[in-house]
Amino acid sequence: MYAVINDRGKQYTVKAGERVRIDLMNAEPGSEVVFDRVLLVGGEEIRVGQPVVDGASVKGTVLGEHKDRKVIVFKKKRRKKYRRKQGHRQRYTDIQVTEIL
Repeated sequence: MYAVINDRGKQYTVKAGERVRIDLMNAEPGSEVVFDRVLLVGGEEIRVGQPVVDGASVKGTVLGEHKDRKVIVFKKKRRKKYRRKQGHRQRYTDIQVTEIL
């Protein structure tokens, strides 16, 4: 069984028992989170919401917060002596999906 959830404007496909990386949340490691905006529930029978599936939710446990690898942003305009270099590391939260209701 799998589900497609919507979390703050982004959609994630999740299965029970797998780890998911989502954008940073204000949640303590070990706490439980519930995603109630479920757009689709699949398996033997597919249920599609309009826009969400009634009564469906996804439960998970927060494993921790991490940073992704560094991304370099470099801007340059030739012959104008314009060069800008900037780095960025996106922060995310690891979640272990426990069950799909």
